Amino acid sequence: MALDFAVLTCCKQMTYDVCSLAKELVQVTKKEIVKSISDKTGLTQLQIKEIVQLTFDGIIETLLEEGRVELRNFGVFQVKSRKARKARNPRTGRQVDVPEKFVVTFKPGKEMEARVQVLEDAAVEKAIDESRRAQPGPEASVERQSDDHLGSNRDAAERRVDPTQEYRQLGSPDAKRFD
Repeated sequence: MALDFAVLTCCKQMTYDVCSLAKELVQVTKKEIVKSISDKTGLTQLQIKEIVQLTFDGIIETLLEEGRVELRNFGVFQVKSRKARKARNPRTGRQVDVPEKFVVTFKPGKEMEARVQVLEDAAVEKAIDESRRAQPGPEASVERQSDDHLGSNRDAAERRVDPTQEYRQLGSPDAKRFD
């Protein structure tokens, strides 16, 4: 089933609105999306609410009929089957049969992943900045050195490891981002 052009153009605006609202990392409701789009387009919230609902309904109908909805630069919704399996009831320990079920999966598009990566990079930078602030700076060790004629505090400051180095030493798969 093909979605109407107006609904698709509104969907791109929804993508930007959801991403801008997500920067605060709060739960975003459909009402907030509608209000944001309404403020930007000048259309009434009632009109936007209808477009947003038509978009969601179109995605659901297409998933039911086709099993896959691909929205460029946003992502891919897909219906996948989970095979029947045997599991254990955690309370009784008895084995139970779990029937086959269908689930909707979402794989983000490249543009969305890039925007989310910016959030992750900012979080890493913030953590590095906080760890640097937690460590006494070289000024503090120079002040202490005037009392210590052996210079051991200066040597300790020179041995201090940069947090990015610690990250690399831990063998993190994300370590290459610092290179």
